[in-house]
Parts: sequence; C-alpha cells; structure tokens
Amino acid sequence: MKKAQLVAFAALNKKALNPVILDLKELSSVSDFFVIVSGNTEIQVFAIYQEIERVCREEKIPIFHTEGSQGSKWILLDLGDVLVHIFRQSERDYYNLEELWHRAHPVALPKL
Repeated sequence: MKKAQLVAFAALNKKALNPVILDLKELSSVSDFFVIVSGNTEIQVFAIYQEIERVCREEKIPIFHTEGSQGSKWILLDLGDVLVHIFRQSERDYYNLEELWHRAHPVALPKL
C-alpha cells in the first residue's frame, strides 16, 4: 500500500485531480492496487506521468511496463503489484474504472 500512496502523492505534485487508490487484493490476481488519477489536458497527463516516473526512479521502484506516451489521453504504468492509470478527465469519466471495480475497497490517502 505504501507504493500506491507514494505514487498518488507524486501525482498530486503535478496537481492531479481526484486521486483514488483501490484495493483489489481480493478481486484480482493481476494487481493488488489501482491508482487512478486524472489531468485536464494531455500535457498535464504527461507531466503527472513524468513525476511518477521520477519518484519511482528515486525510490528504486521498478516500472515493468508503460502504455501511452506524450500526447496520450490515458497512460498506464505497471509497477508489479500496483497499476497506475493516468487519464485525461474526459477519458476517466468515459471508462469509469471506479464503477467497473466498484467492489474494490478504496484506500484513504493519509494527510501530509
């Protein structure tokens, strides 16, 4: 859970909107947690991605795979037990992963 929280806080460094951490341990064999954040523009989405990548590098957290790049409306990072979804807000609304995984338990972000 610490890794998921660290990633969510990294996203907030770039003013990510509505960070959500979902605990999927009882629902998925693919990942223990989803971190879902959004930005208003593709530029902000990429800035959030770059900040998460920087923090992962500093904390020696491996990124096993990335889908999406500069200009993307949805970037996905595979950190092993944590999958990070960075959406443009309109895509987040459309795909609505929070509703799709509605049985997952939300994890509160601790106060700084």
